[in-house]
Amino acid sequence: MHAILTPLVFKPVYKDYLWGGSRIPAAYGRAGAPAVCAESWEISAHPDGESVVASGPCAGRGLAGLAAEFGPALLGTRAPDAARFPLLFKLIDARDRLSVQVHPNAANAARTGGEPKTEMWVVLDRTPGASLYAGLAEGVTADSLRAALADGTAAAQLVRLPVESGQALFIPGGLVHAIGAGCLIYEVQQNSNTTYRLFDWGRAGADGQPRQLHIEESFKTIDWTLRPPRMVTPVVNACEGANRWSDVVSCGFFTLRKLDLAQPQALALDGTTFHALFVTSGRVTAAAGGARVTLSAGSSALIPAAASGYTLTPDAASTVLVTTL
Repeated sequence: MHAILTPLVFKPVYKDYLWGGSRIPAAYGRAGAPAVCAESWEISAHPDGESVVASGPCAGRGLAGLAAEFGPALLGTRAPDAARFPLLFKLIDARDRLSVQVHPNAANAARTGGEPKTEMWVVLDRTPGASLYAGLAEGVTADSLRAALADGTAAAQLVRLPVESGQALFIPGGLVHAIGAGCLIYEVQQNSNTTYRLFDWGRAGADGQPRQLHIEESFKTIDWTLRPPRMVTPVVNACEGANRWSDVVSCGFFTLRKLDLAQPQALALDGTTFHALFVTSGRVTAAAGGARVTLSAGSSALIPAAASGYTLTPDAASTVLVTTL
């Protein structure tokens, strides 16, 4: 097995779902994106949209194959499966609101044959009045939710959360949720593509027919013990020179921190986890293993766990989201 030490940059995988908008190509200069660009899968080993390395020694290689070949050298020793990349990173542009949905967790996935999916969102941008939906309102029961689904009033059963750019929200598997219209989101999730659609606001699909719902699967998947989460506003809790770190969300599957860069920052790796990077603003050069990649706003990169460390150098004030296991 050969060492894998240098930053990996991938070709995005685009999804043109009917609720998508045009902000991903417009904001980030994505010339190859479709006119309706609902999602950009930035780093993914899932067969429904596998990332392929864009350049360098591994150009043309898929992430799933790299994970199988390099194992802990790429993933780190914390990965739950030594040969499978455990997370999936996306951009989501919701011109219209997404369906009300729920994903399985480890405790209930076997009931429906789905893959567990816990996720989190960082709001990159939002239109005035935009919101997210997360959790069921006080007093909602299985019977009241079924009745609301039948008469089209399910929205009243949900907790609506006004949002500001820069805030984050944690969505564990089993929690009913939806992304509201006008939100541009960076999503970190388990490597899963299991979604059960509970309610779709009476919307028709591209064929003019109502989109498929998954009512029974959803009711087998909802965790009724989960309370509605609150929006997270990151607060600076560590400084290294002029650079500032903020904790955003941490759970058993991933930890995301925000790094505001004003000067070069060296980061050490101990072999336990990769570092997944997303630049929200500015322009940053990432150097590891003797190679350098320049990342403008809206760009992602993966630093393998076997790299002993790497350096981020901003052209000017920049912000990077750093995700680890």
